[in-house]
Amino acid sequence: MKSIIITGASSGIGRITAEHFLASGWRVGLIARRADKLADITHANAVALPCDVTDEDAVDAAFARFGHLDVLFNNAGTFGPQTTIDDIKLSEWQQVVDVNLTGMFLCARAAFRQMRNQSPQGGRIINNGSISAHTPREGSTCYTTTKHGVSGLTKTLSLDGRAFNIACGQIDIGNARTIMVENLDKKRAAQGLEPMPSMAVEDVARSVLHMANLPPEANVQTMMVMASAMPHIGRG
Repeated sequence: MKSIIITGASSGIGRITAEHFLASGWRVGLIARRADKLADITHANAVALPCDVTDEDAVDAAFARFGHLDVLFNNAGTFGPQTTIDDIKLSEWQQVVDVNLTGMFLCARAAFRQMRNQSPQGGRIINNGSISAHTPREGSTCYTTTKHGVSGLTKTLSLDGRAFNIACGQIDIGNARTIMVENLDKKRAAQGLEPMPSMAVEDVARSVLHMANLPPEANVQTMMVMASAMPHIGRG
């Protein structure tokens, strides 16, 4: 049975992706801060690993408890304040960096260590980037900056992992219908703007499953899956 750890697994993209992997016969480690939210996933192959991805010791303990690991979907993230940089507090900036970069680093490090030392050696890390790693939206200083950092992490892991049969790719997602997108749409509605074009979260989950199911000699380095009508290409 293949195995995967998914971070941010209690809701949104992480939750739906976990359900897709479980339905496909994978053993799935579920990482999120709230144990009660993970308890809702009652599948026999689901392993709840409640921890905060910014807590070094808790992350290392969760990965050690799970054991053999074929894939990590490094998904946990937060958007932060949607405003211009002069209205962002240092504490707000730090919170986004802690989750989106430090948390992703800690989970990638734990996965890399496990994959390097297990037998057979190797595995795959899939980082959740964002279309913001290419083209930002207004008022996204914290989120966009950290997502550019994720792209750098992905590339270095791809290089460093080759000697240990560890592949690393990135999925850049545009406007999946999550709570984060719903909140952005509420702010748009308050400004008299139409909702953003969006897509089902299930479309993302199927894409991650495709990346994870590739044989060791193949890797999707970067996949962009986005709402077809969103303003990303040209003038939209």
